[in-house]
Amino acid sequence: MQTLQERIEKCWEDRSLLADPSYAEAVYEVVEALDKGRLRVAEPLVPERKEREEDQERPWQVNQWVKKSVLLYFSLAKMQTMEVGPFEFHDKIPLKKDFQQAGVRVVPHALARYGSYLEPGVVMMPSYVNIGARVGQGSMVDTWATVGSCAQIGAHVHLSGGVGIGGVLEPLVANPVIVEDHCFIGSRCIIVEGVHVGEEAVIGANVCLTRSTRIVDVSGPQPKEYRAWIPPRSVVIPGSLPKQFPAGTYQVPCALIIGKRKESTDRKTALNEALREFSVPV
Repeated sequence: MQTLQERIEKCWEDRSLLADPSYAEAVYEVVEALDKGRLRVAEPLVPERKEREEDQERPWQVNQWVKKSVLLYFSLAKMQTMEVGPFEFHDKIPLKKDFQQAGVRVVPHALARYGSYLEPGVVMMPSYVNIGARVGQGSMVDTWATVGSCAQIGAHVHLSGGVGIGGVLEPLVANPVIVEDHCFIGSRCIIVEGVHVGEEAVIGANVCLTRSTRIVDVSGPQPKEYRAWIPPRSVVIPGSLPKQFPAGTYQVPCALIIGKRKESTDRKTALNEALREFSVPV
């Protein structure tokens, strides 16, 4: 991998090297490794929650050189016509294949792009997963949900209908969206700009999370505010806060943490209880 990384970094600084077959092959090899799950754009540095404070953000390492590889791949790939039954596509990036061998269920008209990785047990309803993204074991990408480039979705996550998980390739310093294990993301939620959702969180329908969204924990006697980070097991609903403008005071969207999911060995039971207890729209 070190040799691959060195070649990618050289290509990034001097695109003329892509004309050299050995350097072009390095780009193809990285994207294939992404597709097969041997590489990933970002990975957690701390495996267990117990190693940090409950609401402390889990550190992840973003492999920027892998993102560079994806961008270089776009430079190398040629436009081609792809036919799938009566459907025709015209694009640079081929579609992902061999779902049966991967143990993944893909419902028509779901699409996953080559260079994305779906772990065994993933279910894709009619939805879309872009290059560089990773979806963990047993997760559900529900109808019309989209997982943008390089987004990292954990194991046993439910992305409900119409969820929009933002992608990121440029600028290189920008982090991908991260949704950790056992999260529930409600219908029509939007999560973009590198927002990080901690494990077992429940995000209610229509919540919009960006880097500038104010995330306010209102479950205690005093509000506590976060930016671009949802602590583990948080139950989140959409809200609004007043903001002064030259034309007057208006309400702007925010996200409200109204409680925590209870610790439970049966996470599915805990999720159902949280949805009922907090009357969270899904």
